[in-house]
Amino acid sequence: MSEQNTAPLSAEDEARLAGAKKRVGRSAVIGAIFLMATSAIGPGFITQTATFTAQMGAAFAFAILVSVIIDIAVQLNVWRMITSSGKRAGELANSAIPFSGHVIAVLVIVGGLAFNIGNIAGGGLGLNALLGVDPKLGGLLTGALAIIIFLIKRAGRVMDVVLVVLGVGMIVMTVIVTVVAQPPVGDALRQTIIPDDIDFATITTIVGGTVGGYITYSGAHRYLDSGHTGPEHAGPVMRAAANGILVTGIMRYVLFLAILGVVASGVTLDLSGQAANPAGQAFGAVLGDAGLRIFGAIFWAAALSSVIGAAYTSASFLSGFHRRFLGGWSLQWATVGFIVVSLIVYLLIGTAPAAILVFVGGFNGLILPIGLTVFMYIGWFRRDLLGTRRYPLVLLIAGTLVTALTWYMGVVSIGPIFAFLGIGA
Repeated sequence: MSEQNTAPLSAEDEARLAGAKKRVGRSAVIGAIFLMATSAIGPGFITQTATFTAQMGAAFAFAILVSVIIDIAVQLNVWRMITSSGKRAGELANSAIPFSGHVIAVLVIVGGLAFNIGNIAGGGLGLNALLGVDPKLGGLLTGALAIIIFLIKRAGRVMDVVLVVLGVGMIVMTVIVTVVAQPPVGDALRQTIIPDDIDFATITTIVGGTVGGYITYSGAHRYLDSGHTGPEHAGPVMRAAANGILVTGIMRYVLFLAILGVVASGVTLDLSGQAANPAGQAFGAVLGDAGLRIFGAIFWAAALSSVIGAAYTSASFLSGFHRRFLGGWSLQWATVGFIVVSLIVYLLIGTAPAAILVFVGGFNGLILPIGLTVFMYIGWFRRDLLGTRRYPLVLLIAGTLVTALTWYMGVVSIGPIFAFLGIGA
């Protein structure tokens, strides 16, 4: 028996095993790209885009361009460092600067809580557009259903399939609205480069909503599951990250053009009411009541998925404090507790759901530069943790410039961002 167990595999078995590993790796890579893309284009980003486009018009195009540039510098550095080291963000940070990983974990958890309050608010807005129910009741139903789906694994797999279908539907609807609304593309292109107005609070908010909080690390952590770690896999890692950024960048701009076309036609969007859903109103203005309800279904499903994803990813950072949270029931109950706390806070605060969705992006934009600073330190001074002494200088320079920019934007944007909730100036 011992000889049979240690006998070399046949060529056919080796080929089959290699094929299985390749499929698992490819699935993890696709999952990493999809996770980053879906995290970056959630209910928060959709509402932020509609709100700021209504306020700023074509000048908001510049904010989108800056967000994409920041996205590129952040994700390429974070993906490369995490996958080269083979360590998750908190572990890698602690290896470079003691307890810095714990700081990042706290920031991600706090930022994730803010994200999840916004996601539940988005679920309330989605059900309001779909069924006309009160946003608070819609948020309650969304939070409760998220817990059920998370605990029932089979339901989660069904939800994944539904989300893919609805995600495609969202893209198709957005393109249709863009074509029908006929936005001023020329003016949008001009102001992408030379804006009439620059608002740093807006840029900080849209950056935080697309690459802040747990989103910064979610795709890279998922890529670790592919097993393709180490500096020798840097090329495929860069291509995967670039593909995810490309998908989200295009979708951001198309959504912006769709809303801009509606606003430019003279439609006024309600931005402050308790049931205000600026993006839903824009889609309804072009596609009618049926379009509004379809949008509501897609928006609600995206919010529901984001509630689960943000809670699970944020709770997983608790493993930096105790290894019991690496998996199993401890992590499951922590995730459920995360959703429950988010739901309670949402039900208690009186701020309109749309305002919450805008604020959480800004909040995560404020804490983004702290984690980036640690990663830039690793890139400049602790390359030994990355398994190589060589690291692209252009990435380090780009990452450092973006880190400095996010610090500056955060400092000048604190007041306006908290003003979204009626706090500060």
